[in-house]
Amino acid sequence: MASSKPTTPTKSGPDALVALCGRLGHHFEQPSLLQQALTHRSFSATHYERLEFLGDSVLNLAVSALLYEQLRDLPEGDLSRVRANLVRQDTLAGLAADLQVAPCLRLGEGEQRSGGRDRPSILADVVEALIGAVYLDAGFVKAEAVVRQLLKAIPLGEGKAAMRKDAKTALQEWLQGRKMALPQYTVERTLGEAHQQTFEVACFVEALQARSVGSGTSRRTAEQAAAEVLLARLLAQDPADIKKRLAPTKTTIESPPYDYACRTQKASKSRALTGGSRGGRGS
Repeated sequence: MASSKPTTPTKSGPDALVALCGRLGHHFEQPSLLQQALTHRSFSATHYERLEFLGDSVLNLAVSALLYEQLRDLPEGDLSRVRANLVRQDTLAGLAADLQVAPCLRLGEGEQRSGGRDRPSILADVVEALIGAVYLDAGFVKAEAVVRQLLKAIPLGEGKAAMRKDAKTALQEWLQGRKMALPQYTVERTLGEAHQQTFEVACFVEALQARSVGSGTSRRTAEQAAAEVLLARLLAQDPADIKKRLAPTKTTIESPPYDYACRTQKASKSRALTGGSRGGRGS
């Protein structure tokens, strides 16, 4: 049976951590926060997940403020899409590579063997944990400065371009513009080893009974692929065909229930009889 005891990171010494702090732009008054931000749950019960939770919110606020200042011409919806691109897993994993975080990670033996040191989801989580650690160590102003420094390597124009490529958002807006419910995404299959998985995700629009399947190396990318396929299909479809598919739903909603119609008819007859007898007494 394989042992799950922790392994020593490839570069965990003080010099490596000092170098990481230099790249991050912050030297910790509480070094334990830095250590926790680099610790996976497979290594210790004191791991980065709570810091990641905190850092996610700090990151979103810092990015929101940055975009509000620098992209003054964009409406709220577009700002949200640019922000989503800047804080997504792939972007954060790229920032982790710039920071050279991977050699400093503290991973359990099993996670180490399965390729956890290079797994994008772990690297992205650690970047958020580091931001949360900076916030606890020195406050929001310093954490915001760290975020802005990290994002200098990413032109905001890339985020503006990416917002036009977000198939999930485009599909959602297409449906909402036609007063339809949001699509449902479900994982159909997960293939491969834990460190090299492929996800198959189905996208379903109930109002249209329309379904598509996409695949990707993460659930998020698979959802995007499925949304892209379905959106392309809907955009290519004749609007009249879509209206025909929705017509039965509208007819059903507008038609009164059978029982209700019968009760109304009986009530009308009853009122007619009662009215007649009253008339007889009054004459």
